[in-house]
Amino acid sequence: IPPAPRNAALPGRVRPGPAEGGTSNPSKRHRERLNRELERLAGLLPFPEEVVAGLDKLSVLRLSAGYLRAKSFFSGKGHGWREHPPFFFPLEVLFLFFFPPALNGFVLVVTSEGLIFYSSHTIQDYLGFHQTDVMHQSVFELIHIEDQQEFRRNLHWALNPPHASEGEPSAEGGKSLGSSAVAYKPDQLPPENSSFLERSFVCRFRCLLDNSSGFLALNLQGRLKFLHGQNKRSEDGSVLPPQLALFAISTPLQPPSILQIRTKNMIFRTKHKLDFTPLACDAKGKIVLGYTEAELRMCGTGYQFVHAADMLYCAENHVRMMKTGESGLTVFRLLTKENRWKWVQANARLVYKNGKPEYIIVTQRPLVDEEGGEHLRKRSMHLPFTFATGEALLYQSAYPLPGFPDPFQSKGKTSKSKKTSHSQGGCSQKDGIDPSSLLGAVMRQDKAVY
Repeated sequence: IPPAPRNAALPGRVRPGPAEGGTSNPSKRHRERLNRELERLAGLLPFPEEVVAGLDKLSVLRLSAGYLRAKSFFSGKGHGWREHPPFFFPLEVLFLFFFPPALNGFVLVVTSEGLIFYSSHTIQDYLGFHQTDVMHQSVFELIHIEDQQEFRRNLHWALNPPHASEGEPSAEGGKSLGSSAVAYKPDQLPPENSSFLERSFVCRFRCLLDNSSGFLALNLQGRLKFLHGQNKRSEDGSVLPPQLALFAISTPLQPPSILQIRTKNMIFRTKHKLDFTPLACDAKGKIVLGYTEAELRMCGTGYQFVHAADMLYCAENHVRMMKTGESGLTVFRLLTKENRWKWVQANARLVYKNGKPEYIIVTQRPLVDEEGGEHLRKRSMHLPFTFATGEALLYQSAYPLPGFPDPFQSKGKTSKSKKTSHSQGGCSQKDGIDPSSLLGAVMRQDKAVY
């Protein structure tokens, strides 16, 4: 007689049903428990609430792993922070971790495999990426393809790394201990204070704030130091000794201008619905614009805050972002609470949930009027003066206009079509202009600000 399967019910016993109000789907219960634990884990991350709210599940796990690795570096038994008080640490290491805002650049710690072990939050001021975007990611995803081999060479203690096998993508160098990274015993390496471990080289990094090539040349200056407390294991299961990692200060090759120094510390982020209606704004954004989150949300469409001459330009980049996931650099004017126009350089990207776009995150850097005017002059070379830009409406005498001639109405409809509207037959003015359209946003602005 063949044995009964393990999950077969015993004779005379009745399997208990699901609890009252529960579900009989085990995978759904497991998914709900997993989501609850991930929410708890996200709440423990050392980042602001608005940043944590924008993280997906994989990012929560990635940042948690990165945070625990960094914590073990400082608190590892026998070779970490507890064993070596701050005054025993080399001055450059203390300066790296505790005084990043004082640097003309940002701190970068990269493991021998190419994983970003640590990056200071000031990376956002130079590359436009938030700290959470790069932590525990492969550094080669940020580096220009022509400079990746140079960076990999400087990660090796003898400047002679083993060559990756053919067909292996360079970005995969940071995923695991493979052919591009070799584990060494301490007696095979020079002393940690050796001049052979000092590094100074130049690489081009991806930059969301650059409007020319999309890359920023950085000078990385530092040294290779042992990364303790990681407890990594080899393929046979034995614990590997601490390996060397690059501790470096990354500074722009070209010194920043006076204008950049004045504005670099005021980069802020805003959160929007897919039609660009504002949802949230971080603390720096509230300082720059002067609004509270409630004031931003009550005004309806986000185009209410955009200068009329910039609306169509922003709408085109909005459409591009909905198609590609990222808007690219967009320079335009925002209306502050003091009825002044503030130039900003922005990059918007879609945030997905369950494979579908859920909301928009915009990283914005304030510009001074001289910079904004220069961008406007470059833009006007490509976009001639038209009614569609809103400029013709702004410089007419009457406001609001009692009526529109037929040619202007046709242009207004063209402008309106550039921005998606969910209310075809919704609220409208007596002259038939949808207030959620670009032209409607112009009509609702106060002419005094022009």
